[in-house]
Amino acid sequence: MLNSLENKVAVITGAYGDIGFSICEKFAKNGINLAILGRDLEKLELKKKYLNDKYNVEILTCNLDVSNPNSYKICIEEIILKFEKIDILVNNAGVTKDNIIMRMSNEDWNNVIETNLKGTFLGCKYVSKIMVKQKYGKIINISSIVGQIGNKGQTNYVASKAGIDGITKSLAKELGTRGININSIAPGYIETNMTKLLNDNIKKELLDKISLNRFGQPIEVANLAYFLVSEEASYINGQIINLDGGM
Repeated sequence: MLNSLENKVAVITGAYGDIGFSICEKFAKNGINLAILGRDLEKLELKKKYLNDKYNVEILTCNLDVSNPNSYKICIEEIILKFEKIDILVNNAGVTKDNIIMRMSNEDWNNVIETNLKGTFLGCKYVSKIMVKQKYGKIINISSIVGQIGNKGQTNYVASKAGIDGITKSLAKELGTRGININSIAPGYIETNMTKLLNDNIKKELLDKISLNRFGQPIEVANLAYFLVSEEASYINGQIINLDGGM
């Protein structure tokens, strides 16, 4: 049963964004204790209060720069001190710095690669050490459909997401024998606070690419994440699962 996840411990990066927080709430609703990580501790504390008011789970917040190894080590130490284990890791933190290649600055390239790709690498590196000792773990990397199909003006973002899928494929081969499952979720266009600001013409252009003719919802990403960390998905490993409405 899916509710066998009660009292597991999940680490979620980028936890206060639309998709990240939807995953947090889905997990908390089903009894999973949380370590919610991000750059803005004030936002994390507000999310923690909201979840604690609704769900009977333990929650730790930690100020994390995913691209900084020392920052990651400090958070991992705090998590282990409180929970003594990590069962689930969701690498969700990500940024965009869009521009055509001729105008893309080196800083914008580096920032996206450091946050999205290096951040995922560091999360897998440090958390997998704990999971290997436990002989158990579930890792979900949030990538993107554009990592497979490309997108103009997003060379840095696309490269980072394609790289994340490469991490997933490689680590599935490294860690599968240690009792660890790792998969990528590759969302298409998900309705977030950002997409709500798009004008009608751009929305129509995007919707015309989607056979279901609607944007996905953050809860749909969360539902898939919850399934993938359950025992019902125990034979799914090293997969890139598209959640794009049929693009």
